[in-house]
Amino acid sequence: MANTTSAPLERELSAIDRFFKITERGSTIGTEIRGGLVTFFAMSYIIVLNPLIIGTVNDGTGQVLGGGTEPGPNFGMIAAATALVAGLLTIAMGVFANFPIALAAGLGLNAVVAYSIATLEGVTWADAMGLVVIEGLIILALVLTGFREAVFKAVPVELKTAISVGIGLFIALIGFVNAGFVVPGAGTVVTLGNLGTWPVLVFVVGLVLTIVLFVRKVRGALLIAIITATALAVVIENTLHIGTKADGNPNGFNLNAPAFDGVATVPDFGLLGQFSLLGSFENIAIVTVILLVFSLLLADFFDTMGTMVAVGGEAGLLDEKGNPPKTRNILVVDSLAAVAGGAGSVSSNTAYVESTSGVGEGARTGLASVVTGVAFLLATFLSPIVALVPYEAAAPALVFVGYLMMAQVAAISWKDVEIAIPAFLTIVVMPFTFSIADGIGAGFIAFVLIKIALGKVRQVHPLMWIASALFVVYFTLEPIQAALGV
Repeated sequence: MANTTSAPLERELSAIDRFFKITERGSTIGTEIRGGLVTFFAMSYIIVLNPLIIGTVNDGTGQVLGGGTEPGPNFGMIAAATALVAGLLTIAMGVFANFPIALAAGLGLNAVVAYSIATLEGVTWADAMGLVVIEGLIILALVLTGFREAVFKAVPVELKTAISVGIGLFIALIGFVNAGFVVPGAGTVVTLGNLGTWPVLVFVVGLVLTIVLFVRKVRGALLIAIITATALAVVIENTLHIGTKADGNPNGFNLNAPAFDGVATVPDFGLLGQFSLLGSFENIAIVTVILLVFSLLLADFFDTMGTMVAVGGEAGLLDEKGNPPKTRNILVVDSLAAVAGGAGSVSSNTAYVESTSGVGEGARTGLASVVTGVAFLLATFLSPIVALVPYEAAAPALVFVGYLMMAQVAAISWKDVEIAIPAFLTIVVMPFTFSIADGIGAGFIAFVLIKIALGKVRQVHPLMWIASALFVVYFTLEPIQAALGV
């Protein structure tokens, strides 16, 4: 006799499989869950880091985000809103685009909002977040008109591959830097950090374990390594009490010390909705507003393009032209994320390159994004547990996925200088400038210049001309602002 009690569960699982095309893409529900968790742990640092970036800066009226005049009192409020917006938008990405990309407050973008916009004389945090909403609405309009998708599809496929490889090097560098394995050097750009510290030991153990488990083809290698490294970090912190660098210990953990401090907390979502859509126009020159929105827009526009290619390439989801399935859906959700980030007063939300760590674990569908999003929502209540995972425990996943993405470099025709030089510049500029958009811009401009030099201008797609011209403006924004006196 059939087990009737298990039949409804089997039908439910089958429906999930069909909706997300899990079997069709060569994955399993278990793999998607593991991949989603790995992505969450790899990017959960944003819950701690975003408040440190946007929560400690006085705006042009002397107030910090959320009100008050002293830096620091609203960290919990910013963290709760950061996790909430990230969770909702990442779930939306999984459900509506069925793509394993997670979203959260964009690093770099949040620094621009904090230090270049909010600090302008007379500008409030609400004004600054209003500009983020405007930028998101413009990008959404570009998606709905088909322009953003058309630009993406106009990029040569080998240049898309170079973007993916460049991001691989970029996230590997992020992993090394986050773990303290690589630090700024005296007389050099970077050098090895102090390998004799406990946090670096946690990183090394995690990386070695990741490699060993991967080569032995153990399922869940990245997640197992993160959990093991976290357990080691907890033992070290609760035994030696080394704290963080911010606590005054130069050999401490980079961001958060994995000390257990309860299980749950009540989140404060009072930050949501604290934005002024047109307030900035009353306090600063219109030309300045336009330039600020343009710089945010261009970085957001192309960062997601790069991340989409990187995740799709690693997951084997790109077609012969380098385009992922449901490209427009992905871009629509990403655009709404920018709007939601501004409306939630946590800065523009964007696709995270750390999503490749979940793909490295085997994630191939939007179910992984749903899992990551749910984890973010739980983090609004379970922040003490999330804080147990230090940078150093999650960083090995980023470094290892850098290796996985580097393998795509073989698909580039290195003997063809017309594509090889732009590809090279794309790959190296990303990690050297710590910016995805800068690497894409360098590659685009080089591609167009080479075609001009060879008299092959007809081979350049019209939208590549437009994108390259915009990048020229982007790279020369500071002298333009100086010339205009803004």
